[in-house]
Amino acid sequence: MRDVLSSCELFAGLSESAIDRLMPAASERAAAVGEYLFRRGDKRSALFLVVRGQIEVVGETANGSERLAVLGPGDTVAEGALLHASQHTVSARALTSSRMVQIDRELARAALAEDGAIAMQVIERVALVMNRRLQYASSSSLGREKAYGSGATRREHDLLGEREVPSDALFGIQTLRAVENFPISGVHLYHFPTLVRALAMVKQAAARANASLDLLPGPLADAIDRACQEIMDGNWHGHFVVDMVQGGAGTSTNMNANEVIANRALELLGHARGDYERCHPNNHVNLSQSTNDAYPTALRVAAILSLRGLLNALEKLRAALASKGAEFSSVLKMGRTQLQDAVPMTLGQEFNAFAVTTGEDIARLRETARLLLEINLGGTAIGTGINADPRYPQLVAEQLRHISGLDVTLAENLVEATPDTGAFVMFSGVLKRTAIKLSKMCNDLRLLGSGPRCGLAEINLPARQPGSSIMPGKVNPVIPEVVNQVAYQIIGNDLTISLAAEAGQLQLNVMEPVLAFNLFQSLDMLSAAVSTLTTRCIEGITANPERCRSMVEHSIGIVTAVVPALGYERASEVARQALETGRPVRDIILDKGYLSAAELDVLLSPEAMTQPRPMART
Repeated sequence: MRDVLSSCELFAGLSESAIDRLMPAASERAAAVGEYLFRRGDKRSALFLVVRGQIEVVGETANGSERLAVLGPGDTVAEGALLHASQHTVSARALTSSRMVQIDRELARAALAEDGAIAMQVIERVALVMNRRLQYASSSSLGREKAYGSGATRREHDLLGEREVPSDALFGIQTLRAVENFPISGVHLYHFPTLVRALAMVKQAAARANASLDLLPGPLADAIDRACQEIMDGNWHGHFVVDMVQGGAGTSTNMNANEVIANRALELLGHARGDYERCHPNNHVNLSQSTNDAYPTALRVAAILSLRGLLNALEKLRAALASKGAEFSSVLKMGRTQLQDAVPMTLGQEFNAFAVTTGEDIARLRETARLLLEINLGGTAIGTGINADPRYPQLVAEQLRHISGLDVTLAENLVEATPDTGAFVMFSGVLKRTAIKLSKMCNDLRLLGSGPRCGLAEINLPARQPGSSIMPGKVNPVIPEVVNQVAYQIIGNDLTISLAAEAGQLQLNVMEPVLAFNLFQSLDMLSAAVSTLTTRCIEGITANPERCRSMVEHSIGIVTAVVPALGYERASEVARQALETGRPVRDIILDKGYLSAAELDVLLSPEAMTQPRPMART
């Protein structure tokens, strides 16, 4: 156990006496598949050093659990337990059968309290490791400047000359130039973890295809493969620091991936970062590829994988709306067209209609996403396949199918497919359609919940926050409002995507970066908005049945229900008198003797007014 502690990153370099101090707090711990080491909200009571197996670190988002990282032998989990006993903000569970060394927080702190110098050594190591985690974490909340925490550098060169690159960065000189050239949106690759994972999938597929063709030596291909897998597992995302909006048709993104993978592969081979003679970003990681086939393929894979979160959110919304439809099935209310009284319906019918239209959006998104399965990988620069083995395209497509779990297919004509962004236009259009329909639904919710005294007030939206800094007691429909705003953003994003697709010239579309930026922003924002609408609004809606029925009874709209019995002319006369006098339609018909009370009970029953029924011949 002493050797295990001394060799891990967290305690490497500590004196023997420091290790001796920690030994009494250390014990062996086994974990079965799926077993939690700790859950979000648990008090920090121990840190864990992985000896064998894999530990999955999981965060919670609006759409449920999200894998943040997969840690393996030599990695530590919950280092912060040595610093404070606050609650865990993430969960950790065994992905495989695992063995660990567990260090108890209280025992370790008691031992360290006896020697201040040794305590400082340990705290310094914990702080260093945690700082590195923060610099390069898989989190969209970290700024680009976090990647420059160390003052140490290494010298790299490219076509334009030499530059100093941060020594603790996995990226290299071309990424550094891109960071300097494109301080545009402030949104970087690591803000979209699914895109980073998709880039690694493409690179892993290429390495495996090249290895099978004997174009990459086995050990080198294995190192590249392992580096890609680590990125797919959620590690090293913080090194993907290039701005999403960039010139060069995505070359900066492709080189960022190539450099990170090359430098991590070098480490796995036992070499220093930047030792590109042994593993080169272009010659080895980018072998048989061009930005022009690797980048758009990664965008397609990432879009399909990102869609899963949105579909999951929409399914939950559909279910919540259907549940409200059943709950409100007996609540009679007035239907409206052009904001005027129309004919009666039930509140349940209204919410069921919302559920059905949401289901239609789910179906259209799934259908359109299939267009993204066609890839141009293997076409290299313009689709002719220059610098790639003739067997490579089919091999790399097969590998990507296996790695991604997606039924990707090679385009029939790679020259045509390389500049073609039509699938993105179609997919964005369906996202826009979904956003528009969602916004219309939110408009309806705001109208139905307007009031509370001087509006429709047919439903009550959950009160989420005080609504005014000057008007006491005011509560606004903030959740539908934010969803409306997300919809407007997505509509604008779709226009940008359309213009970017139109701007393609000859054998390449260089505007794909801004297309990607807007597409992934739309996917993420819409997914978050749908989840927020479901959990913060729809699930908490209640009805005001008495208010709904009162408006039906006092509306002239119900006169439509008696047209089959009275005829259009008499019914129009009744409607006019009701409007002029304010008297209920029922009372006017009874006074005129047109129908009996029993006949009106049948004609004006909720069942008769809210669904089809047999009609007598006139």
